[in-house]
Amino acid sequence: MATPPSTLRAVDVELGARRYPIHIGPGLLDDAPRLAALAPGRHVLIVSDANVAPHYLARVEAAFAGKRVASHVLPPGEQEKTLARFGELMTALAALGASRDATLIALGGGVIGDMTGFAAACWMRGVRFVQLPTTLLAMVDSSVGGKTAVDLPEGKNLVGAFHQPSAVIADTATLATLPDRELRAGLAEVIKYGALGDAAFFDWVAANATDLLSRDADALAHAIATSCAHKAGIVARDETETGERMLLNLGHTFGHAIEAEQGFGGLVHGEAVAVGMVLAARLSADLGLAPAADSERLVAALDALGLPTAVPEGLDPDALLARMRLDKKNLSGTLRLILWRGIGQAFVATGIDEAAVREVLR
Repeated sequence: MATPPSTLRAVDVELGARRYPIHIGPGLLDDAPRLAALAPGRHVLIVSDANVAPHYLARVEAAFAGKRVASHVLPPGEQEKTLARFGELMTALAALGASRDATLIALGGGVIGDMTGFAAACWMRGVRFVQLPTTLLAMVDSSVGGKTAVDLPEGKNLVGAFHQPSAVIADTATLATLPDRELRAGLAEVIKYGALGDAAFFDWVAANATDLLSRDADALAHAIATSCAHKAGIVARDETETGERMLLNLGHTFGHAIEAEQGFGGLVHGEAVAVGMVLAARLSADLGLAPAADSERLVAALDALGLPTAVPEGLDPDALLARMRLDKKNLSGTLRLILWRGIGQAFVATGIDEAAVREVLR
């Protein structure tokens, strides 16, 4: 059944002559003609995980009736985003006999989207893929912009490629089955857009925390569309992260270090980003770059969203700092961090004294 036009929201990502749509609304996974049009070639590989597949895989498979379709279901979790699992996707594509007009479908959260996109980037040097995000975090962040990757034990997203999807279809009805923890994790990425560049949106998210946590449809649709529009604009201006796009990593250098140090089995990504944003804000205040009051406003907003704001106990500051030195934004061994001058005013900072970073990690 097609989604009524009145409930559908759309954002375009424009990259010069290239463009792809982000469609946002309930029931989109039931719109078989819309999905079928996204795979013009003969071969389709659908990638999902064991949490998502029981809910949605059958209806997505049905949309591609008449094509050669295979599905590959992975175990859930960040710890599965490995080169070994990536190898499984390569083998699945070979078994399918996938040609250069194949389409990969990422049905799931950020882990599935990242891995499927990386597989699409590598198979025959690049084939189409479509994002069908089923988590809030994936809808507002990882499904948009073409970053694809897998993790190494040494750090997160160290092996990857920029490879843009052909479309993003965000069926907001899937959020009904999203665990509360994953919903809150997605809200960390939502408020991040306000924190880095839109103080009014930050205030809106903070004021509407109750509606967002209760899954109010209008509030979530507005949050998703606004977040996607922010990211689409930044990606259009800096596709391969040489400048402005780095601002999207507010909180991520700290957060990725926490995730890696916990073996990708502690805080989930959005929770780690929430803690990382607080650390970036407090470091900014410690360095005299931003008012301390804005750090506390951030902590209050994250508290209202049910997100953590402190480094988990038992993590060594020196070990975290060593992880941060492997961050992809760094150049010639020098830390580059996303700090702020206050809410809505993020910037790329270089030459930060590691002693100050170590102190805030304590």
